[in-house]
Amino acid sequence: MSFDLSAVGTSTKPYSMTYDWKTVATYALGIGAKKDELEYLFEGHKNGMKVYPTFGVVPAYEAIVELLGRSKTNMAMVVHGGQTVIAHKPIPSHGTFETIGTLKAIYDLKKFGQVILETSTSMKGEKLFDTTWSIIVRGAGGFDGPRPPSDGEDEPSVPKDRAADFTFEEATSPEQALLYRIAGDVNPLHADPEFAAAVGFPQGPILHGLATYGFAARAIIKNAAGGDATKLKRFTAQFRKPVWPGDTIVTQGWKVGDGKLAVLATAKGRPDPVLANAWAIVG
Repeated sequence: MSFDLSAVGTSTKPYSMTYDWKTVATYALGIGAKKDELEYLFEGHKNGMKVYPTFGVVPAYEAIVELLGRSKTNMAMVVHGGQTVIAHKPIPSHGTFETIGTLKAIYDLKKFGQVILETSTSMKGEKLFDTTWSIIVRGAGGFDGPRPPSDGEDEPSVPKDRAADFTFEEATSPEQALLYRIAGDVNPLHADPEFAAAVGFPQGPILHGLATYGFAARAIIKNAAGGDATKLKRFTAQFRKPVWPGDTIVTQGWKVGDGKLAVLATAKGRPDPVLANAWAIVG
């Protein structure tokens, strides 16, 4: 099945999502929040309940699924290639989101196809956050489509001449994927050992890439934002290698000026990055 290139540029209907403190607390636990992050877990916290900005991926799910369907993406061949969340305002601990998704582009990577999706989420007419999703489709390239443009943004890269400004290690639990999936991504790859083995992961179900992304975001918040999630304005990362529940995620950050951080994440004991070409803005 080939892509429907005529779908590029189309947008979804507005999707509404009503949520409460239980929703955001479940998400926080899914990305590894501990009892010392109580303001992200307890609705009765004296300073009010806070929300991690990477929670912005959750209300985007329905729009993303609709857009992938419009593009005629073969869902059996999908790999999550990269993710960006841009926060405009702190996320309230409860309310109703309205999210609109747009199919930004479909690119030909020769062996693979790449689908770029964007969402914008608001509440009561005020924009809260935007997301960008890079979806890689295995075996879907070679359709003589456009190549992705060179990115004009000044994306920081990991300095090779100095050590990281912070290194943060945190173990995931053996049940981490089972917990994260309650946030909305119920792909059996993250729960069913037989399914995982059938699609090439005999070691067992893998952790959601967005859970790894959330662990790294928390590491940035703890080590570069004084624990204040409202200071994380943007986080961009590419997914490279899987993480298995129970692995320890090692997140490193390098301050590169203007509030930007170059970021790298690995699974402890394995050399290849699990998140690469990653960077954040803290301010």
